[in-house]
Amino acid sequence: MSAIRSTGMKPELTVRKLIYGAGYRYRLHRYDLPGRPDIVFPGKKKIVFVHGCFWHQHDDAACKLTHRPKSNSKYWLPKLERNRQRDKEHLKNLRELGWKIIVVWECQVSKQPSGVLNRLRKFLG
Repeated sequence: MSAIRSTGMKPELTVRKLIYGAGYRYRLHRYDLPGRPDIVFPGKKKIVFVHGCFWHQHDDAACKLTHRPKSNSKYWLPKLERNRQRDKEHLKNLRELGWKIIVVWECQVSKQPSGVLNRLRKFLG
């Protein structure tokens, strides 16, 4: 578990490159905000979270990257459920602080980066 990084993963880097290439400038991993958002646009009060499908348990039936572990399920299932609950709390707290939020999933980035860029442009508009 100590080898698992929380920042700088491939989906996040891809999203960052898409946003930067579109001409937007941002801040990374603001530790003073709940959930340490991946990408922050302070002037627009907008946040982009890039979630890994397994770690955040993407609930889309078409997602091939999320699954429930079969071994050691007494450890994994509560851990993954805590992650989901923590995500909900962070989103709620950020919205109460006046931030607008978009969540980009790992499977979306790998399947259709141009679609992700279009969603981000509309969001940041």
